[in-house]
Amino acid sequence: MKLNELAPKTGSKKRRRRVGRGISAGQGASCGFGMRGQKSRSGTGTKPGFEGGQMPLYRRVPKLKHFPLVNQKKYTIINVGKLSSLAANTEVTLESLMETGIVTSNDGPLKILGNGEISTALNVKAAAFSKSAKEKIAAAGGSWEIITK
Repeated sequence: MKLNELAPKTGSKKRRRRVGRGISAGQGASCGFGMRGQKSRSGTGTKPGFEGGQMPLYRRVPKLKHFPLVNQKKYTIINVGKLSSLAANTEVTLESLMETGIVTSNDGPLKILGNGEISTALNVKAAAFSKSAKEKIAAAGGSWEIITK
């Protein structure tokens, strides 16, 4: 027999606690609710989220659109139209774009967006691609690859 197997005998019942029946009963007079105050009164208590009259949390936090994202990812973005000036079959990375001067600042991992047209086949390696950018690179005969650092 183990402690987790202990159980009362089948058919047995525990006597309910009778409160407010004198001091010797253990829960006399105030019935374990203390002397005075909001939680000692009869009827229901407070509703969930009630903070004693203070403005509750669910009303304090903003619920409108356009609040800043927490831990937002920052990308160095470029459109596929800017890549059309590169020679065919070149490997495009953030470093190579900075060397050629197409991108001037490193604002984070490279993300390729789909605005513009591309006709040369390129091997593009970036952290993220938009759906239209993937389609345009593949349609031009190039390849795209997602790299993580």
